[in-house]
Amino acid sequence: MEDSLSSQIKISETVSAEKSALAKKYAKTNQLLSLTETVIFFAAIVILLFTGLSKKIEAVAYGFTSNDYFALLIFFGIIGIAEGIISFPIGFYTDYILEHRYGLSNQTLKGYFTEKLKGLLLGLILGVPLIFAFYYILHTFGSNWWIVLGVFMFFVSVIIGRLAPTLIMPLFYKFKPIENESLKERILALCLKTGVKIQGIFTFDMSKNTKKANAAFTGIGKSKRIILGDTLINNFSESEIETVFAHEMGHYTKKHILKLMTVSTLLSFAGLFITAELYQASLSYFNFESITQIAALPLLFLYLSLYGLITTPISNIQSRKYEWEADTYALQTTMDRDSFISSMEKLADQNLSDKTPNKVIEYLFHSHPSIEKRIQFARDFKF
Repeated sequence: MEDSLSSQIKISETVSAEKSALAKKYAKTNQLLSLTETVIFFAAIVILLFTGLSKKIEAVAYGFTSNDYFALLIFFGIIGIAEGIISFPIGFYTDYILEHRYGLSNQTLKGYFTEKLKGLLLGLILGVPLIFAFYYILHTFGSNWWIVLGVFMFFVSVIIGRLAPTLIMPLFYKFKPIENESLKERILALCLKTGVKIQGIFTFDMSKNTKKANAAFTGIGKSKRIILGDTLINNFSESEIETVFAHEMGHYTKKHILKLMTVSTLLSFAGLFITAELYQASLSYFNFESITQIAALPLLFLYLSLYGLITTPISNIQSRKYEWEADTYALQTTMDRDSFISSMEKLADQNLSDKTPNKVIEYLFHSHPSIEKRIQFARDFKF
């Protein structure tokens, strides 16, 4: 009997070690691919600026039209097509081949290209007016362009935040109210207990693309809603789903979306100011004539991208802090340590998450604390 139990424990430990090794390999591959994409992106901008290629593309654009805005569209169209061709192999490998190789994807090849096409069309519908608005601000407000652009970006982010759950996300997923009456009653009872009012609790067909599970709190104002992937609904117990829901309620109660938007706005204004100063100061180095010269715009985006790269760890620190707060809220409201821990274990297994990532990698790039830390936090939590 003891030998049998010992054998089962060893098998369990071996399986756990194999899963951990697989998760680390998956995470390392994704990190390497992400780093490669970043290097290619910055290398492409540097090539555009230092080889004079940006000016040559500008000349091609003006060869078709004398209108600045149409030339701008052609300029970014050429660069966008080139960028798409260069980045496609890595993107396809990351999003399709790698996910299938590790058994995480349900997506067909047709489904992959359909989703990409929808994303491209949506990007054009939203992106073209935004590019025109940006260039108009640059043309009209001179050295104060960064202030006006910052205000404009804030209002755009609010509008998108308001519309995303009801207009944008349904383009990619089907949303419907939770049908499980028992689960619905548990969730409503939790809402009543905590005094939280939300606009809706929805499930969406996450399984059409992936085996991974997820939940999120989305929307602003009347579009606020909590969404649960069907992969979560189908594979987690009701008590586990309740703890995941309570975690998302924690984000809602603690007003994390509003706080994140506030900090993001402040960082955006700071970044735009720094970028504006660097942009103006370095135009002459590249022999650009003015801040509105189309060929100079990649220089502007280079500074903005570098700023975003530098400030990402700051945003991640804030995000991890809010995840701890949401975990605390979930444990306090459900009083269910075991379900919290088992839900974390299932999320790690189903998403093939690295439970113990490198500390430097976690600090720089992870928006959530590691699964192992969250589990230990729950074990040590004092009710």
